[in-house]
Amino acid sequence: MILIFSLLIIFAMLSTKLSSKIGLPLLIGFILVGILAGSDVLNLYYFDNALLTKRIADILLIFIIFEGGFRITKKNFESVAGTSLTLATLGVALTSSVLGIFIHYFLKLDIIYSFIIASIISSTDASAVFMITKENPIKNKLATTLNIESAANDPMAILLTLTFIQIYTKTFHSPIMAIILLIWQFFGGILIAYICYKTTLFIFDKFQSDNRGNYNILIIGCILFTYGISDLLHANSIISVFFMGYWFGNKNFPSKQGVSNFLESITIIFNITIFIMLGLLAFPSRFIYVWKSALFIVFVMMFIARPVAVFLSTLFFKYNYKEKIFLMWGGIKGAVPIVLATYPAAYGMKESNLIFDSIFFAVFLSCIIQGTTLATLAKFLKFTEKRKPLSPYSVELHSTKTTNFEMYEILVQDNAPCINKKLFELNFDKDVLISSIIRNGNLILPKGNTTIKENDILYILTNEIKINEINQRINS
Repeated sequence: MILIFSLLIIFAMLSTKLSSKIGLPLLIGFILVGILAGSDVLNLYYFDNALLTKRIADILLIFIIFEGGFRITKKNFESVAGTSLTLATLGVALTSSVLGIFIHYFLKLDIIYSFIIASIISSTDASAVFMITKENPIKNKLATTLNIESAANDPMAILLTLTFIQIYTKTFHSPIMAIILLIWQFFGGILIAYICYKTTLFIFDKFQSDNRGNYNILIIGCILFTYGISDLLHANSIISVFFMGYWFGNKNFPSKQGVSNFLESITIIFNITIFIMLGLLAFPSRFIYVWKSALFIVFVMMFIARPVAVFLSTLFFKYNYKEKIFLMWGGIKGAVPIVLATYPAAYGMKESNLIFDSIFFAVFLSCIIQGTTLATLAKFLKFTEKRKPLSPYSVELHSTKTTNFEMYEILVQDNAPCINKKLFELNFDKDVLISSIIRNGNLILPKGNTTIKENDILYILTNEIKINEINQRINS
């Protein structure tokens, strides 16, 4: 079993190279590996335990969603916060409502049952969107809007899905109590997130360990504590984890770069694990029974529900017609809808297999159709920007105490005024240190008479309040 699982991981990672070249979301490559190894194809491992998948995926999603919040910078968040959060809340609700109504009237399904299906598939996939915006340098305003929306809309989809499942299974005994519970789940989750963020910041500041790995273990405990205390107090744990990640990621704390790298690594591993498990759980032979309804769901979702949601959600924000079209097409589905599709089985719904198969096939189609064409649409609408060079090196500051100093990475842009100037001519303050320069993939140790060239990547150690001024002096 261990040998098979190791081969699955290796093949899944190798598939990332193909995914990057053809613009196919990583989700597809990982799921295909699981499907090939599953019972319907090579039959290397029989797996049909939806309840176990849900339990494992619930734990792994804690860290995936935390990392999504952790990566959102305050600057980017504030620039498109209104639009992104509206899309992540109202947009998800509108998508679910429109799609649910169409499913009810055209597929002749029970109204609550229809809303369960619609809620499950209402959120977009952060990993798929992040990969596409990273591989294809899209206009910052649009890329940031999609990135934040995709990272922030999972809690709303989870909340809606659980609500309608509880209504369908008659778990809610009082409509008034249900509304109060929903309000507490959302706002209580945010309140608990803030308290846990402050507590985690205090713990990290007082920890003072010389072993960097200890900070990685510590962040795992703090993330799980945030989830656990929210669950204990009946608030929405996913919302708590996401906002705790956002606030914590935007503060300096000991060993931040190491923790950031650790989170990125485990998130990749957890994504692979979820996708392979979901692939194993899929039975393509059953798709013959759901392909018509899945095609209908995908069509309504892409061409009716998502456009309506984007149009209404951006009504009071400054986005032109072409930008709205791009956002409409950016509603790529992914891991969370497939994981949510296991929830009906966990709650004992008889129609759970039908829901899972329909959602799985619909998500698969969305990834293929929207995931492979979003970059092409960006080029057609002229929303692409010049690709920025990436550094093959990582330079970081390790500190056992909280400090206002941090190592920052600044790219010397085209036509920057500092090009062909020597470092000493920039007249930086004494508390600004250029530790290294990356030029054409090579690391250079700078001196005062080192000349700055176009597309140089500068690693600068300085106070956080000065970095914007330094960036302006270099590039403006």
